[in-house]
Amino acid sequence: MKVKLFYRTQRDLATALNHIVDAYWSEEIKEDELIEGIKSMYLNNQDKLMKNNQFTTVIHQQCGKRRLTIVERILDIK
Repeated sequence: MKVKLFYRTQRDLATALNHIVDAYWSEEIKEDELIEGIKSMYLNNQDKLMKNNQFTTVIHQQCGKRRLTIVERILDIK
């Protein structure tokens, strides 16, 4: 699965996060691909993903609690 390095908007980033987590859940990608993809998204789009050590409102609304729990664990947040 191909993951972009930079996203234009928070909605684009949320869509990409949803896609990669859903692909993992449906066993289209392996766990290491999920981890690598999420880490690269975070490193290159920190300002769109997090504000004040919390997910932005758009990310929270678009991705939902279950997906963001996985992202938190991968990024070791909190």
